[in-house]
Amino acid sequence: MKKIDKKLLITIITLSLIGIIMIYSSSNIWAKYKYNDEFRFLKLQSIFFLISLFALKIVSNIDYKYYYNNSKKIIFICFILLILVLIPGIGSVRNGSRSWFGIGGLGIQPSEFMKLAIIIFISKYLSDYPKSVKNIKKEIIPLLFIPALSFLLIMLQPDLGTGVIILVTSISLLFVSGVDFSFFTKIGILGLFGFTGLIVIAPYRIKRILAFLNPWVDPLGSGFQSIQSLFAIGPSGLLGTGFGNSVQKHFYLPEPQTDFIFSIITEELGIFGSIIICFLFSYIIYRSLKIAINSKDLFSKYLVFGITFQLAFQTLLNLSVVVGLVPITGVTLPFLSYGGSSLITTMISIGIILNISKQ
Repeated sequence: MKKIDKKLLITIITLSLIGIIMIYSSSNIWAKYKYNDEFRFLKLQSIFFLISLFALKIVSNIDYKYYYNNSKKIIFICFILLILVLIPGIGSVRNGSRSWFGIGGLGIQPSEFMKLAIIIFISKYLSDYPKSVKNIKKEIIPLLFIPALSFLLIMLQPDLGTGVIILVTSISLLFVSGVDFSFFTKIGILGLFGFTGLIVIAPYRIKRILAFLNPWVDPLGSGFQSIQSLFAIGPSGLLGTGFGNSVQKHFYLPEPQTDFIFSIITEELGIFGSIIICFLFSYIIYRSLKIAINSKDLFSKYLVFGITFQLAFQTLLNLSVVVGLVPITGVTLPFLSYGGSSLITTMISIGIILNISKQ
């Protein structure tokens, strides 16, 4: 057993601490108005951070083969949670989605745990049956039934952003396993028709697409967040307005401590601050991929790659939304956005990578 990857751990902790500081800066006005406590989100996120750090410590000491041996149990439990959260009276509705188990003023989002469970399940399958990649009809298509079913359950909440992350991560694992490239072309065409259907049947998604193409069509409605995000980023300059001096957090950008926290970071810390954030994310991805390459067996290689790709894709998706490159998806920025479920599950994922790095 080697020592833990301290460089990766320090980078993770640094990014999380920056997140706590910026959550306070972006939310203090909103929290003081709504809860009469400007430190509310700072205190809650600090508690989430301590819990997640404790979880990371425990998970980093659990042999990763535990997940290999219990992959079916893990994904079965996650499916049960996804079903339970849809039941009125058990699951609670927030921002139009029944995605949470409410515990007091806090909430647990089971779809966050499913994101990791899918990676574990597919990694085990591909490591057990490496030749399955040659038999798409009998092996690969049945395997995709699991992420497809989880996607459908998550869409019932509805939560398109998390569903997309699960599907794309699953496809990425198949890609690196060596599945014939023509399969991805067919999946891409099928996915295009599928997402078109999902957009057509939900009027609010059509509004988001129109707002993406031209947010000024409805500047006080569907285009409001996009416009306010760009108003935060646009005038930031090299060094920004300074810590705590954001204008957009004064009730212009709704709940800026969540999905659009990068807008406030750029507004207050400028291009220089945003580059540092992007560098920290890039370094985490680099260290994790290095661990994946050096892993000693197929399961650990797939597991680390899947976690790393999911982290990278979610980060890129959030940043693309913030700067107006893709429609709003409701996806959080890992380590930085406010939220306990997201931070804890991400830290657990990093704990798995750190355990593999020791071996």
